Amino acid sequence: MASNDTGVRTTTLSDVARLAGVSLATASKAMNGRTDVAPATRRRVLEAAEDLAFTPNAMARGLLAGRTGTVGLLTSDLDGRFMLPILMGAEDAFGAGQVNVFLCDARGDAIREQHHLRALLSRRVDGIIVVGRQTDPRPSLGQDIPVPVVYAYAPSDDDRDLSLTPDNRAGGRLAVEHLLACGRTRIAHISGDPTYAAARERLDGARSALADAGLDFVGEPLSGDWSEHWGRDAAATLLGRHPEIDAVFAASDQIARGVIDTARDLGRSVPDDLAVIGYDNWELLATNSRPELTSIDANLQQLGRRAAQRVFEAIDGAEMGEGVRHLPVRLVIRGSTVPRR
Repeated sequence: MASNDTGVRTTTLSDVARLAGVSLATASKAMNGRTDVAPATRRRVLEAAEDLAFTPNAMARGLLAGRTGTVGLLTSDLDGRFMLPILMGAEDAFGAGQVNVFLCDARGDAIREQHHLRALLSRRVDGIIVVGRQTDPRPSLGQDIPVPVVYAYAPSDDDRDLSLTPDNRAGGRLAVEHLLACGRTRIAHISGDPTYAAARERLDGARSALADAGLDFVGEPLSGDWSEHWGRDAAATLLGRHPEIDAVFAASDQIARGVIDTARDLGRSVPDDLAVIGYDNWELLATNSRPELTSIDANLQQLGRRAAQRVFEAIDGAEMGEGVRHLPVRLVIRGSTVPRR
């Protein structure tokens, strides 16, 4: 419940969501007639609203009264490959027509970021989502921001902030477990820049899965950059030294595409002779690879939805929370690890 200007307690959408046992975003969609809500869920939300004598007008008063209905998305992701799915997920969670999103690109520059932050606050945004371009911790905006702030993808370096980031260790483990399930036991690893937290965490997760199976990588994992060119060169080195390799876990889809190119050049059939799995599920690359590329998906749209939900909930008076939360990733199986018939 929230108090209005007269001190009377009013029903909010958060109360409806709690009674219906759904998220705030789902309750919002159900109340607004969105088609992406199951009929049974919509019925449960509407019944909860009726029980609480809640109406959409009450939502406008209780949720957005005194608010601007705007949220800032502050990013340093120059090419947008990680930011765009997060933005899509956030907009989906906010609901069409309810909340407008101001997108600001700081271009990795701290001074530009502060300029955008001041501009967003001058517009009286109701909350801010900060999106990084890699999963390494980034400087906090500080504790004096007068609106809720959630850090997405790149966690804040201050544990008092709430940060949502993909679980890269679980992703590395999931990749190797899939290769093992496919019957592969002579597995190699090609990674990107080892100074990236994502590279180290994916390697840690993969090694853990191999150790549980009583195995280790064939050859030492090779680290370079996040490019197809590096994937081609590293694969040529590994396969030349260790022709017995039957699978490669590549720490990015670009690297995996390079591995597939080299395998083809060396007469190795993918996946019959060599299974290849990538990371990021960059669909433009994965679905245009031949064969199509199995990959670990960081679930960035879900991450964006969750970040928006936390902002939404905080606007409605809920506690923001703090610390780093690692969100689940998922395996997308295609033809580079499982033969297509």
